[in-house]
Amino acid sequence: MAGPSEHAGIAGSALDGLDVRLKGDVFTPEDPGYEAELAGFNRIAQHRPDVVVAPLSAEDVSVAVSFAVREGLPVAVQATGHGIAAPAPGGVLVATRRMNAVAVDPLTRTAYAEAGAQWHQVISAAAPHGLAPLNGSSPLVGVVGYTLGGGLGPLGRQFGFAADHVTRIEVVTADGSIRQVTRDRHPDLFWALRGGKGNFGIVTKLWFGLMPVRRLYGGGLYFPGEQAGQVLHAWRRWTATVPEEMTSSVSLLRLPDVAADVPEFLRGTFAAHVRIAFTGTAEEGERLVRPLRACGTPLADSVAEMPYAAVADIHQDPTHPIPYHERNFVLRELGDRASETLLRVAGSGSACGDLMVEVRQLGGALSRPAEVPNAVGVRGGAYTLSTLSPPGSPDVVLGPMEQWSTGRRYLNFLAGADTAGWAGECFDPETLSRLARVKAAVDPDHLFRLDHTIAPRP
Repeated sequence: MAGPSEHAGIAGSALDGLDVRLKGDVFTPEDPGYEAELAGFNRIAQHRPDVVVAPLSAEDVSVAVSFAVREGLPVAVQATGHGIAAPAPGGVLVATRRMNAVAVDPLTRTAYAEAGAQWHQVISAAAPHGLAPLNGSSPLVGVVGYTLGGGLGPLGRQFGFAADHVTRIEVVTADGSIRQVTRDRHPDLFWALRGGKGNFGIVTKLWFGLMPVRRLYGGGLYFPGEQAGQVLHAWRRWTATVPEEMTSSVSLLRLPDVAADVPEFLRGTFAAHVRIAFTGTAEEGERLVRPLRACGTPLADSVAEMPYAAVADIHQDPTHPIPYHERNFVLRELGDRASETLLRVAGSGSACGDLMVEVRQLGGALSRPAEVPNAVGVRGGAYTLSTLSPPGSPDVVLGPMEQWSTGRRYLNFLAGADTAGWAGECFDPETLSRLARVKAAVDPDHLFRLDHTIAPRP
């Protein structure tokens, strides 16, 4: 850290004292490395904290939280920065990317990951044992934030949300305590963390179950944009017939022609992309997917048997940082009228400028309660409808589709300052009330308020 200085009334001696107590690093705006620590994946917003703490352990996180309390500063957390909400205009940012250890126990089919670990690390560690985590579509997303927000991924309809399989959580709460939280120890906090995301503390380690999945029949079917209508109608009728072992989605893509990680045949064009992940046999998968292959003239077809370690090939999510708004809600149905409305506002010839408009099928294990109840709030829907929009783009899709919404949003599919106040819309009133009571018990002064926040309510 640079020499003594003051930020938002923070005495240089206080910053020096923080630096001395940490094994990790401290950065202020004048320090080399400050900007690099702030650089997250989604560049739609950027934190501008007074102090960045880059911890190496839970003890470092405890020191950072205690410092923030003494100085009267709010606390934000960033691992990969995929789901940034409102930027932090001051305060303390805990950047956890250096805490990235991962371990797999094949005998108990479990894993643990530290606060800054990404899913590709767990996938690689589990694959040699014929196991798979309940990761999301992008392996570059952080394990902890994704899981605490619910965790909706390519194995979801068969195994449920990632949060459903968490067995233990190490978390630093607003009083600086390092707590080991399980179904039996701090059960209310255990319930709230699994679905309520970063409202209750900074999770430093997470233990969770792995699934006995070695391979998939999966990949993508890409169709020209003018066939989007027939593809969407065929896919949504098809989803009513498939088993829970099949998880899928359809996306309407308008990808830039300058992105290095976009396949050349998709650059600067409008296309429909059907994503497939099936855990049954390749023969059964081929039979199930046959009607989708026949619904149009594919530009490309990558659906085949694949090792689970190649799961990123299904969605082909971006691998380089980009700025985007992410918005969504949950659909109770997707009938003829809803599909036609979606095509009118997001299909060929529409004024839609979104990079992606995606509908994911829910149901199956995603609709059933977890064995150990948690706060995940979107179990009652049939599909999620989400959009990724470039900077400054207004919502032209969700508004017209709202009449088919359940009234709920999925917490992990929200990003950008305009979504910062939407956390309450991710839960039913009873769940939201209980979350607010847990918040009041562990963070009564609302220290953790620089995210998709839930206010404490006694």
